[in-house]
Amino acid sequence: MSLPEPLEKLVALFEKFPGIGEKSARRMAFFVLHQSQTYAQELAAALVDLRSRLAPCSACGNMTDTDPCSLCRDSMRDRKTLCVVETAEDLISIEQAGIYFGLYFVLGGRVSPLDGEELSVERLDALLSRVKSLSAEEVIVATNPRVEGDLTYYSVLDALKDFEGKITRLSYGLPVGGSIGFADRVTLHAALESRREASKNGNPQKGR
Repeated sequence: MSLPEPLEKLVALFEKFPGIGEKSARRMAFFVLHQSQTYAQELAAALVDLRSRLAPCSACGNMTDTDPCSLCRDSMRDRKTLCVVETAEDLISIEQAGIYFGLYFVLGGRVSPLDGEELSVERLDALLSRVKSLSAEEVIVATNPRVEGDLTYYSVLDALKDFEGKITRLSYGLPVGGSIGFADRVTLHAALESRREASKNGNPQKGR
């Protein structure tokens, strides 16, 4: 049985969401269908606002409706420590855990040869410029604990090869193959507190 065209189109759009299969997408579409006209209009307006009003912060890459973002404008934050994350979602996870009070830099991607993903030279150059402009003393590389995260980490290390400060990486607490976005506060705190300093050749040193 084929669905009415508007419903079929919405199901197809929901299926593009991460982790959403056909049945879940259909359930979500019927949920919207059974809500009031006002709800549908508010949902549509929220989606339009999401794309039209939010943009990457020119300083750190966080998604924001003001430029620079509120984190970059906060004079109370530690401006000598920079945490490098893959996505704005990872930034939000760390920030909401309330365990880190420095600044951030969002790479906006990762290195994944199987998926044809690479970090752009422009973004890595922007990271280096950010480090220099802050006169940062420590860069924390908070990439996800999986193969792609390791490759991304080494790309960041290479981009910062002339950086004379300390480079550290999140350590135990995060499960291998896991994701920062799904880690709880205690896990993130353990990973951040036990971060390890990286040597210039890419091999981690013991201790902080």
